[in-house]
Amino acid sequence: MTAATSTREALPIGPGRWRSAVEMTVLYVLSVGAALVISALLVSMTGNSWQKVFSALLDGAFFAPGRWGNTLTIAAPMLLVALGTVVAVRAGLFNIGQEGQLMIGAMLMATVGTKLAGPGVLLLVGGMLAATVAGGAFAAVTAVMRYRRGVPEVISTLLLVFVALQMVGYAVTTDWLLRDTDPNRPQRAQTSAALDPDTHLPVIRIFGNEFSVGVVIAVVLTLVITFLLARTIWGFRLRLLGHNPRVARMAGVVATRAGTTALFVSGALAGLAGAIMLTFGHASYRFGPGFSSNIGWQGLLVALLARSRPLLCIPMALLFAALRTGSGFLASTGVDRKIVDVTQALLVLALLVPPAIAFMRERRRGLAAAAGGETA
Repeated sequence: MTAATSTREALPIGPGRWRSAVEMTVLYVLSVGAALVISALLVSMTGNSWQKVFSALLDGAFFAPGRWGNTLTIAAPMLLVALGTVVAVRAGLFNIGQEGQLMIGAMLMATVGTKLAGPGVLLLVGGMLAATVAGGAFAAVTAVMRYRRGVPEVISTLLLVFVALQMVGYAVTTDWLLRDTDPNRPQRAQTSAALDPDTHLPVIRIFGNEFSVGVVIAVVLTLVITFLLARTIWGFRLRLLGHNPRVARMAGVVATRAGTTALFVSGALAGLAGAIMLTFGHASYRFGPGFSSNIGWQGLLVALLARSRPLLCIPMALLFAALRTGSGFLASTGVDRKIVDVTQALLVLALLVPPAIAFMRERRRGLAAAAGGETA
């Protein structure tokens, strides 16, 4: 495989490939441009200036003091969730339950941080490891159902999200689990106690911006996952299983083992994302229902738009995080924040259109070639 890859990379890029790349670039530009024009029209229909809204989004996401650090912090858990999705997809599995796996990971981090005693560093590291393993184990339940009972992982991972929500609800309303028993807090029945400062993630400060060490962890893991998927036997087996399970079996790939590993890694990354969110102050270092703030679902969209390419997940996560943090400045313009949701949905559709067109063209060419072969 390595020799084949090297040979392919050494070959010059043909004119057909360049033409295809140019066509895809033009399609992306046109699609995103159309999405932005439609968004501008929607803003105009509400009686506001789209230039003002666009400026507010940029200020809220990057240019206002301290904002790009906040955007990076939001992007980190999205990136981890997206990486987990990519790993599962490479094995031909569709894990769409990261929202629940993220909640389970954060719950374990809250349990270790608030119920155990010990040095802060030990609790922080131990809690993050526990969150990672818990998220992976929660996803691995899906593998058992798939390979023992034939339950599609798309259904089981989705349904397990609701199981996770029920577990969280029980945990934060039960005294011996996570319920905050401080009598001075009127909302103690719905959240855990706050993590001690010793168990907070370190902060990186650059040019007046603060962001989590979780950003560094997410980027490093992106590079590691990229390498593992592209350059290792493990990654090759996952890709082979995802492309053609029958050929993978003939090549000696054990689908049960490879698929379970992929789902475990996918859930583990989501669990780690939950731990990073909690230890960097999301929800004031307290865990409770609604903690995830839809990061799990948005991470899925990031992976979808990145077309299951780990490195492309980085800019896509930044885009979604920027829309999220930028929308916080829309109140000053008088525009409903739902306009940002609509813009986000339009951008998702715009980025999905070019690959869909390319797929249909390839399929049409394949059918034409097959028809030509039969005629001959």
